[in-house]
Amino acid sequence: MDSQIADNGGNELDATRARTNARDRIRNLLGKLYGDRVTPAVFEEINRLISALSAGSPVGQDRSVLSSQDVLLISYPDQVRQPDCTPLRSLANFAEQWLSDIVSAIHVLPFYPSSSDDGFSVKSWFDVAPEYGAWSDIDAFRPRFDLMFDGVFNHMSAQSDWFKRFLGGDAAFRDFFVTVDGNPDLKAVARPRTSPLLTEFAGPTGQVKVWTTFSSDQVDLNFRNTMVLVKAIEAILLYVRHGARFIRLDAIGFLWKEIGTSCIHLPQTHWIVQLFRAVLDAAAPGTMLITETNVPHKQNISYFGDGTNEAHLVYNFSLPPLVLHAFATGNAQRLTDWARTLSVPSNQTAFLNFLASHDGIGINPSRGILNEEEIMFLVERTIGHGGFVSYRTAPDGSRVPYELNINYLDALSDPGAAEPHHIVARKFLAAESIMLSLQGVPAIYFHSLFGSRGDRAGAEASGIPRRINRQKLDRTQLESELRTPSSLRAHIYSAHSDLLRIRRNEPAFAPHAPQAVLDIHPRLFAVLRGNRDSEKCVLCMHNVSSTGLTSRLPADIRDDFSSARVLWSNGPVQQPGLGEYCTLAPWQSVLLSPH
Repeated sequence: MDSQIADNGGNELDATRARTNARDRIRNLLGKLYGDRVTPAVFEEINRLISALSAGSPVGQDRSVLSSQDVLLISYPDQVRQPDCTPLRSLANFAEQWLSDIVSAIHVLPFYPSSSDDGFSVKSWFDVAPEYGAWSDIDAFRPRFDLMFDGVFNHMSAQSDWFKRFLGGDAAFRDFFVTVDGNPDLKAVARPRTSPLLTEFAGPTGQVKVWTTFSSDQVDLNFRNTMVLVKAIEAILLYVRHGARFIRLDAIGFLWKEIGTSCIHLPQTHWIVQLFRAVLDAAAPGTMLITETNVPHKQNISYFGDGTNEAHLVYNFSLPPLVLHAFATGNAQRLTDWARTLSVPSNQTAFLNFLASHDGIGINPSRGILNEEEIMFLVERTIGHGGFVSYRTAPDGSRVPYELNINYLDALSDPGAAEPHHIVARKFLAAESIMLSLQGVPAIYFHSLFGSRGDRAGAEASGIPRRINRQKLDRTQLESELRTPSSLRAHIYSAHSDLLRIRRNEPAFAPHAPQAVLDIHPRLFAVLRGNRDSEKCVLCMHNVSSTGLTSRLPADIRDDFSSARVLWSNGPVQQPGLGEYCTLAPWQSVLLSPH
């Protein structure tokens, strides 16, 4: 008993010191961002928000420790619909029945009141849209599932109360949004879209030019105003109060504007992410920040900071186009060469690995890894498979493809080719198993887990290309298909679930367990996970080609796996142990453990 009291006292002391250190970081970062313009009242208000949350947060399990158990599902709040039930409650009930032993957390995409962009033109950070439910419906996911919420802080809806009050001349909202006077040279500004950078609105004294990075309905917030920062922090801590273990910072790279620069990845943006991290370290240690920066790999991983002070997780945006390229060409060499370079700055950071999401397949993250000819090959393949391509405006005014709008399963298997279900499923599961074999935390999109095809009709009807992969589903019909063994959904969900159960229980798949990417054969992507000395390791081999593959294995691999146990495969395995050669069928993946 005395020892337990001493341990608890030590934990309390360590937690107090950590929170004090975090508050010091907040004060220093405020000084870097705002200099003499920051007042003591700003720090005191942030401190008040932290204290209000942390007062009810006793020292307990460190939720910053990630394990092989951590698997995220990405879902819209109204993804699964049923009568006489709010969409959020329907999703929570469905998840309880179908997901409880295969995923640990659910990324509920923006459930806030919104006017466009399928939830990302937010009208209020602090409310649940009535058409989705209420905060009590969000709370229903807990404690079974951890949650991820979106911090959509770069912009707000042009139809929001804040923006209306800004346009109306309300002094409380003066300088809440980024405006531009005159006609400065903005050619250097990085453009993620082809829409105009500036949009004119009628203000209290005439027309005002407002910065609109993504669309005329998404007006950019002005983080030079300290009250905008305080409001964002207030929202983050509200999300923590409602069970968010992960906070996704949407489009965070564009947050700070400085005319004469690219206005992306500026030092001030990194300082704000670091400040958010310090706030969470002070108020809710273990709550993790995830940065969403769909940009080339080197810029993307800059949001890890020094490994202790910025994002805990960074989306591995280069992975989806590189895996697609491997299967489209039947050659994994580009993927292998890139994967061998992957590293994180500390064991406090990890990649968030994924292949599909609510958005399309980003092309920018593959630039510098694939050449332009290889990128255009993927563009043409997407169009040939019934998808769309989205463009951005380059500095010279030209249109450049930046995203492939296509369901990932369709990107791998042409929906017009009438391939047998077992071939479609095998190819798709091989791709998913590559993602699941890599160091980091996996995230799976709802439509991937449940074997959906693309909804081209929905995209065409709405005029929104991204809706090809955003179809909402009737729960009764979905469950009927899942209970029909011959259906594509049942095939993919069943095999996916088996793989996830096995992966979650293998320590070799912990986010920071050792990883060695093996360069064995151009058509083979192979990775060894875990500690070979203790035999707590798994060999993952994936044939990305349409033909069978027999490859000679390195001697040390043959020795370690001469007698092996098959953990999982998406096809029959002819030899449980490895001899001098390994044989895999077309698009076959196999996970082996030393016997």
